[in-house]
Amino acid sequence: MKRSSAGASVTLGLVQTACAPDPEANLATTLAAVDRAAKAGAQIICTQELFRSQYFCQSEDHANFALAESIPGPSTEAFQRLARRRRVVVIASLFEKRAAGLYHNTAAVIDADGSLLGIYRKMHIPDDPLYYEKFYFTPGDLGFRAWQTRYAKIGVLICWDQWYPEAARLTAMQGAEILFYPTAIGWHPGEKAQEGERQHAAWETIQRAHAVANGCYVAAVNRVGHEVLAGVGGDGIEFWGQSFVAGTAGEVLARAGATEETNLLVSVNLANVDTTRTHWPFLRDRRVDAYGDMTKRFAD
Repeated sequence: MKRSSAGASVTLGLVQTACAPDPEANLATTLAAVDRAAKAGAQIICTQELFRSQYFCQSEDHANFALAESIPGPSTEAFQRLARRRRVVVIASLFEKRAAGLYHNTAAVIDADGSLLGIYRKMHIPDDPLYYEKFYFTPGDLGFRAWQTRYAKIGVLICWDQWYPEAARLTAMQGAEILFYPTAIGWHPGEKAQEGERQHAAWETIQRAHAVANGCYVAAVNRVGHEVLAGVGGDGIEFWGQSFVAGTAGEVLARAGATEETNLLVSVNLANVDTTRTHWPFLRDRRVDAYGDMTKRFAD
């Protein structure tokens, strides 16, 4: 039976790593990092986006589909064993092969008894220079979801989803107390000097705003390292790390560094969700009768 999370404190673990060319090495690194986070007291632990590989979406290459795996599959099974042994909740971001020619950017949600509670498939798929995700990923078809885990009710969204207030709202409306965002975002090195500070500030600000608007915690987990892919070349991407947790008023409770691999552990009090939503009753005051145009591409 799931226990109530009302009034409870829970420790979050954000696993920020660099990725090597070898997927098995990355899996081993992440499993070890999750295990260390659990031993240090983390109860809900989230990986960064697509932790098993370097960020392959820098190019459109059919060979990269070989990186995908089924869910359930080898990675989820490894994390299920770890979750069961350490009694922790794990959110693992994976490249899912659903069927031949059908692939998703997916997060697996594993409860503290090792059971696979469900999956979230990334809904918003970008297509920008060096972020050619539309070549690889079919948009999610499971909608926005929240799961009651042993320690809290959580929602999961992935990277590009973090720019969309609709995604955060629809997940929070299902009762999510914490929104997790596995992420792989960084600078084009040639733009960093001129645009880098502004780009990073926008990324952090929009997610802090989701915490404010929905009265919940937000945990964003990014990778670190400068990845120039073999066979792709160019300047690559310099991932900016700086994983963070925002409180229910949008305040940054803790932030990791920009370059180092680290486990960021942050304790949060879930009673603050109820208090914030009561004193800032944005959910109460929504004009749901007036939002019909939200389902249109553009209200012209």
